[in-house]
Amino acid sequence: MTEQLPATSVAVLGTGIMGSGMARNLARSGLDVRAWNRTRSKAEPLTADGVRVPDTPAEAVDGADAVLTILYDGAATLETMRQAAPALRPGTVWAQATTAGLDALESLAAFARENDLALIDSPVLGTKQPAESGQLLVLASGPNAVRPVVWPVFDAIGSRTVWVGESAEEAAATRLKLVLNSWVLNVTHGTAEALALAKGLGVDWQHFLDAVEGGPLDNGYMRAKSAQLLRGDLEPSFATRTAEKDARLIVEAGRRAGVRLDVTAAGAERFRRATGAGHGDEDMVASYFASFDGEAP
Repeated sequence: MTEQLPATSVAVLGTGIMGSGMARNLARSGLDVRAWNRTRSKAEPLTADGVRVPDTPAEAVDGADAVLTILYDGAATLETMRQAAPALRPGTVWAQATTAGLDALESLAAFARENDLALIDSPVLGTKQPAESGQLLVLASGPNAVRPVVWPVFDAIGSRTVWVGESAEEAAATRLKLVLNSWVLNVTHGTAEALALAKGLGVDWQHFLDAVEGGPLDNGYMRAKSAQLLRGDLEPSFATRTAEKDARLIVEAGRRAGVRLDVTAAGAERFRRATGAGHGDEDMVASYFASFDGEAP
């Protein structure tokens, strides 16, 4: 495979919490961007930044140098790419950023082979604010020859790109993303549970913060998430129902590797309970509400 030129046009499939910020930054970097979303109204605000909003995935990818998928899960990604298939050119570079899990990535890689696409496994680490500011961490694995195509794409959406392998089918980037997400989700639950216990025992949370301040138990993420919860600000940077999905992907990946992930499995159940209590579309720190059988204090 000969080395290819950097992309000047990109199709973004999925404009949810993450995809909208990514598409906006791609357009602001000077790329020709077409963004599709199943619910068109979620993509239409991007037109103010010069993004074109087509009606179908096929229209979005037609003539694009690169395709970036950032959808809910692997099944949604495969369905969308199948709809795009009639307009995909052989050799098109596909940066797959959805947290899809290992099983789904195998199906996506098979689709790429069948359609002669150059797949780059490229999940991102970060939530709404880093996506909006172009400060995501891109984890990537894919052939050296096609990496130049996505350099302007990854530079626009992220603060840096970490290449961890030369074959997307080996899922090195996805495996790293699952490990990172396992840590993020468990820290979120730890924060939510500690705050719930403090509420239940009548402990002032500020006393907790003062006790850990500056020591090895202090944690900036914990402080940010607890402050968000105490403010009652549950606008999602990472929605609870999406966090449950990711937790179950992590547990399944561990099972495939012969590793029991009891804490992550329990965390998935907490997210499920919080979603059942009406917090599925709120930020995942709503795990807090899973600590109470009745109304949370």
